[in-house]
Amino acid sequence: MATIHPTAIVSEAASLGADVSIGPYSIVGPEVVLGDQVWVGSHVVIEGRTQIGAGTRIYPFASLGSPPQDLSYKGETNRIVIGENVIIREHVTINPGTARGELLTTVGDHCYLMVACHVAHDCRVGAHVILSNNVMLGGHVKVGDHVIMGGGSAVHQFVRIGDHAFVSGVTGVGDDVIPFGNVFGNRAKLMGLNLVGLKRRGFDREQIHTLRRAYRYLFSNEGTLKERLEDVTNMFGGEPLVELILDFIRSGGDRALCTPWGQGQN
Repeated sequence: MATIHPTAIVSEAASLGADVSIGPYSIVGPEVVLGDQVWVGSHVVIEGRTQIGAGTRIYPFASLGSPPQDLSYKGETNRIVIGENVIIREHVTINPGTARGELLTTVGDHCYLMVACHVAHDCRVGAHVILSNNVMLGGHVKVGDHVIMGGGSAVHQFVRIGDHAFVSGVTGVGDDVIPFGNVFGNRAKLMGLNLVGLKRRGFDREQIHTLRRAYRYLFSNEGTLKERLEDVTNMFGGEPLVELILDFIRSGGDRALCTPWGQGQN
């Protein structure tokens, strides 16, 4: 049975799971779906076709499902899908998709979105992602699993950030970040691999050593990126973690690849 504060405005058409709790002055629209044991604090607005997974907690003044901040949006039917056991702190905003994307914005399971984060239209945020205070994701950004983003960092639209990457605080990310990458700077540059994250997540020394060797070859100053990609494929083909990086680069995207200081796209 749902627990709804008397001052909350909850549409009779909204779908509420077991043991949902909705706090004072919150608003829940008619097409919203809240899974079991979702907790909604005070002064939260959830509208549009927004689906929220079981166990997710939403703190005061968060706004989910309001129209995307995109001049191309003409009222098309769009959605937000948020996974299970997600923590959404105060003043977080998440916008649904647009027709230029797939009319869908997603946030995976077990994510932690800290105060005042913004997830723009058509974003794809993986599982176990941490967005620290005031992180801003532009439209169509793709964030892989287990990514950590420092406070005040901002991501340009259409950028991809690979699994297990780390973005330092107050970093502007304008180019794609490889899986396991560690980036820093006013305009992000690749500083190496996220070694701390690799160790914390239980990757063994041999796996990390192999990744470091592949990274050094891939971002050396010899030859072109295409040539180095072929060399690393021949040397480390079949190594699962290296293959994640190689597949990420091969798949390409709308943005250039983030590279180390002093190295351009070659």
